[in-house]
Order: sequence, then structure tokens, then C-alpha cells
Amino acid sequence: MKKWDPDSWKKKISLHQPVYRDEKKLNLVLEKLKILPPLVFAGEVRELKKELAMCVDGKGFLLQAGDCAESFAEFHPDNIRDSFRVILQMAIVLTYAANVPVVKVGRLAGQFAKPRSSPVETKNGKELPSYLGDIINSIDFDSDSREPDPLRMIEAYNQSAATQNLLRAFATGGYADLSYVQNWNLDFVKNSSQGSAFKKIADRISESLSFMNACGINSDSSRELSESNFFISHEALLLPYESCFARIDSTTGDWYAVSSHMIWIGDRTRQIDGSHVEFCSGVSNPIGIKVGPTTNPDELIKLIEKLNPINESGKIVLIVRMGCDKVLDLFPPILRKIRSSGQKVVWSCDPMHGNIEKSNSGYKTRNFLNILSEVKSFFEIHKVEKTYAGGIHLEMTGQNVTECLGGMQKISDHDLGDRYHTHCDPRLNASQSIELAFLLAGSLKNF
Repeated sequence: MKKWDPDSWKKKISLHQPVYRDEKKLNLVLEKLKILPPLVFAGEVRELKKELAMCVDGKGFLLQAGDCAESFAEFHPDNIRDSFRVILQMAIVLTYAANVPVVKVGRLAGQFAKPRSSPVETKNGKELPSYLGDIINSIDFDSDSREPDPLRMIEAYNQSAATQNLLRAFATGGYADLSYVQNWNLDFVKNSSQGSAFKKIADRISESLSFMNACGINSDSSRELSESNFFISHEALLLPYESCFARIDSTTGDWYAVSSHMIWIGDRTRQIDGSHVEFCSGVSNPIGIKVGPTTNPDELIKLIEKLNPINESGKIVLIVRMGCDKVLDLFPPILRKIRSSGQKVVWSCDPMHGNIEKSNSGYKTRNFLNILSEVKSFFEIHKVEKTYAGGIHLEMTGQNVTECLGGMQKISDHDLGDRYHTHCDPRLNASQSIELAFLLAGSLKNF
């Protein structure tokens, strides 16, 4: 039997981990975190794994969406509500199109740490450590702000707990009522430049709901129409923090990461002999693996086998992030290799991280058309290979930001500076997110 404990990752090579100067302060914080209540429960994690298993077999579809990096400064109930609302709006459209349940997983309540391509950044000739996410240091560009502070882990936990409590209330307290969500969709299509095409889909959904209501099936008689399962996820990057929330489930005796329902390993930290893989190999949560252009199919199989030795369905989500110009060439060989190995995985498309560009005005951005192109290519590849496109992974917000180019709002380079608020990578705004869902509806209908 594999020897594993929450600190076994310390014996491995650890990449993208901060160096804390005050070790005594760090240890006090970690001891505090170890006794704090869990953010999620093992039973909820098992429920998510069951729903993800449906996505493996084409009987469900994963919608994983939320902030690139949550921040302390933008923490507000309205922001959480707006992102939750948009994810529900998208899920409704996708559910109708695919005729299968949509598994809703937010990049929320814990997405605070970010790996960076360089350990330092330079502004106006001054070099400082890179911003690594609010759980580690501050985005403000000065020496004190960029110093890793362990107390930030406490603040990140508190914000995660508050966010999760609010999400639970939204999901079960009537805010997720299907009739209300549908009204939101109708409001959206009224203002859409492609309103005619979108309105046809929205009208069909409305007609279906009206028929069900006439048959006595409504939010008063059915929990499924008034409430919604909503799960949280984040990248398990900051291992001192994550290891504090590895707890043994009293009912099964298994280890769970109770910081989130699902955690994932990034493209920069998926080394099979690395600390992140070691940590994730010991917990029973669903594990996401980012699959980028440098992925070796044989190494990926070994990684999957280490993380899921019993080939449990719903355990592994492969999050494919190639870029719109590379996905047609690079993804099919990987897909075929994994399929031939017999591994049970959810194939999810991340059309965000491979499509980052720098605008003429100097902003890091993404083009809506490139995002849409990668998603469509992803679906087409699965159609040709006769496999299941199991999900989509998006960086988005419910706010009216101007960070990604294009979409029906026709956001231009000139517009980016108006409301560019991200702490890291550019996000789809509410309108662009819902527009993408409507455009994907056609692909799902034909899948």
C-alpha cells in the first residue's frame, strides 16, 4: 500500500512555492489552519465524483467557470452573486442543448494562488518578486507588498468560507429557481445583437418550462427546479495551505482535501515525481490535470495511473489547453493514446490559457473568436474520434469588465482600459460568457 500523509509532498521537488522569511510565524498560521472547520464535506465530494462519472460516458456535461484569481479587494456579496447567476444562465442553455445534466463547478472560494512564468517582474526599471496571488502576497508594486506573508492564508480561508456559505445559500435558498434563471436569459437576449438566433433557443426553453408547469412540474413540486448542486474548485498550488485541509473522513477512513470539492494540477506543476502530484495522489477528490502543448501522451498515462490507480470513473478531469492554432494538430494524438489505454477520464476544454495575447495598447487580453474557435475544434475532434467532449473550463466573471476582445459587445483594443480589473489573466465578462454558451449550444445539439 502506498505510504502517504499530508506532508509527504515535502520529500519531493516543490515548484512555484513561496519562501517565507519568518518560519515561526508560518508554523503558527499552519497550526491554526489545521484546526479550522472544513470548507467542504466528503459526502459532497463523492456526489461531485458521481456526477463527473456521467460526463465520462457522455451522460453529463461539466461547466467549470469562475475567476482567474480571486482577490481580497474585490470580495463582495454582489460579485459572488453575479458570477453564480451567470454560471447558472450558461448551465441552463447548455442543459437544453445537450439534453444532459450540466455539472456546475465554480473557480471560486479558494482560487487565490497563481503560478507565474517568471519569479520577478520589472516596472520602470525596478525589479520585484512577481505577484503570486492574494493568498501569498499583494499585487501592489512595492517591496513590502510583494513579500510573502503567511497571515494571508488565514484571510484567504475566511473569504473562502464566506464565499462558500453564500454559494450554498444561493444554490438552495430559491435564487437558483429555474424560472428566475430563465427570466435572466430572456433579459440577456433582448439586448443581444444576435438576439434573433438566441431568442429562438430561449423561447424554446421557456415553452418547455411552461409545458412542465401545466403538467404540475414546477419549483413548488420539484427540488430539481428550485435548487441546484453547485461545487467549488481551485488549483492546489500552495501546498503548505492545502496540506492543512487534508482530513480523514470518519465514515470511510479515506483522506479528502476539504479545502474544495475538486482541485487541479496546473500545466507547470504536473511533474510525476513532483510535490503537487504527490499531494494530489493521496486525496479522494476529483483531480483536474491541465494538458498543454508540451504534454507527452505516455507521461500523461503514467500520471493518470498514479493519481487514479483503480481507474475510478469521475476521478480524473483532463483540462485541455492548447490554443486555437495548435489544438487540431496536438490534441488528437493525446486523445487517441488515452482512449487506447482504457483510462476513464472527463475531457474538458480550456480555451482560455492557450489564447493569451498582448494588445497594441499593452494589455494582456484574449480574443473571443479565438476562444470560440478552440472550443469548436475541441468538439469536432471528439466527433471525428467518436469520443465524448465532457466539459468546458472558463475564466469569467459576472461583472461588466472589458478584458477580452470581441463578442457581441465588440470590445476593441481602445475599450480594454475602461474596466480592466483582473488581478492576473483577462476574463470573459457576463455578456461574453452567456453569448459563448448560446453559440456552443449548436455544437452540443449536433454532437
